[in-house]
Amino acid sequence: MSTRRLRSEDYNDYSSTEATPDGSPPEAINSFASPSSYQRFGESNGTTWFQTLIHLVKGNIGTGLLGLPLAVKNAGIVLGPLSLLVMGIAAVHCMGILKPQLPFVDYGDAVMYGLEATPSAWLRTHAIWGRYIVGFFLILTQLGFCCVYFVFLADNLKQVISAANGTTNDCHSNKTTVLTPTMDSRLFILSLLPFLVLLVYIQNLKFLSIFSMVANLAMLSSLLMINWYIITGIPDPSNLPLVAGWKTYPLFFGTAIFAFEGIGVVLPLENKMKNPRHFSVILYVGMAIVTFLYISLGTLGYLRFGASIQASITLNLPDCWLYQSVKLLYSIGIFFTYALQFYVPAEIIVPGAVSQVPERWALWVNLLLRTCLVCVTCLLAILIPRLDIVISLVGSVSSSALALIIPPLLEITTYYSEGIHPVTIAKDVLISVLGFAGFVVGTYESLWALATPPISNTTHALVQ
Repeated sequence: MSTRRLRSEDYNDYSSTEATPDGSPPEAINSFASPSSYQRFGESNGTTWFQTLIHLVKGNIGTGLLGLPLAVKNAGIVLGPLSLLVMGIAAVHCMGILKPQLPFVDYGDAVMYGLEATPSAWLRTHAIWGRYIVGFFLILTQLGFCCVYFVFLADNLKQVISAANGTTNDCHSNKTTVLTPTMDSRLFILSLLPFLVLLVYIQNLKFLSIFSMVANLAMLSSLLMINWYIITGIPDPSNLPLVAGWKTYPLFFGTAIFAFEGIGVVLPLENKMKNPRHFSVILYVGMAIVTFLYISLGTLGYLRFGASIQASITLNLPDCWLYQSVKLLYSIGIFFTYALQFYVPAEIIVPGAVSQVPERWALWVNLLLRTCLVCVTCLLAILIPRLDIVISLVGSVSSSALALIIPPLLEITTYYSEGIHPVTIAKDVLISVLGFAGFVVGTYESLWALATPPISNTTHALVQ
């Protein structure tokens, strides 16, 4: 049975299970369970430790970060930050579990090799399904991110356009701005469709890296101004609940695990390093920075806006030209990031379909599939146009599986035959059970909240 990955010409990594970079066949599967059985040398033109650190931080910063203040509200001003810290530790630990003992493997390969090393004959026979399951959840997660981006862009554009007539140069006035009626947010989502379809036609990572740089600069500038606005006017927090009701905590779980969205980039980043042996330190330092950003923005954002916090903290910013430009800057960053998030599912789905048609139809099938995938994310965003709910739903359904459920089970299946310590087994089972509980309850509560009509507001209150 062939396990060769389908790759495009523009994306050459060494995740294939058929050969190592020098062309030699892969080592025996048993070497996966022996940390000292090989030495990883990395790529001669790979990334430096600093470049890898930047990519790791950027891979975890997106729309999920802006939704964390609402997540803290759903958990409580004390329970929220503590839960974020615990989830951050668990997510980083699971990322560490994924660090492979065979060089140049991806997430799916790691799970497949782990199943092939288990003492269970049935699991060894069906090990390839480990890769399929991971691929399925990766597609689900990345397309889920794309759905979130549609809703995020539509909400922010709608607010900027609605408040255009009332936008002033005064960013400190404490007043309520009456929004000018505009078209429904679903129409904003639909209006974005042709632009994002054209964007995903760009298939070369070298060109996409240019858009990635633009996105990084736009989002960094926006985050600096958002944090400045937050810390300059925090009111008395004594009226905020220390612990929120249990009914909303599953929504916190979905949003928080959605924010830790970078587990899929761990192995590719390590594989591209000049010296992969330094990756463990980079992983822990980078994720410590990310967790600090999550806790600080989530907590300070909730302290700043209190009960009026919205699905994205950008929607709480004043209707002055400075902060309207912040919303537009972050939206530009998210717009270009759509293509990067879309790249992963496209590289899994498109090459297999294109290989089944005559060469003269290959380009048209490629573009048609990309168009259809974008249309699917657009349709789902139209069906679920509530940013907080779609973030929680995507996080509960797919992110929990990739970040919390699969890695601990992988560690058990891989090392069980070597006499893994009972404490390690108990720890892994606990993480997986908690992840599965979050998956079930978070999905249920997200769907329940989706079925509940939202409270409509015709005004946009600025909380000073």
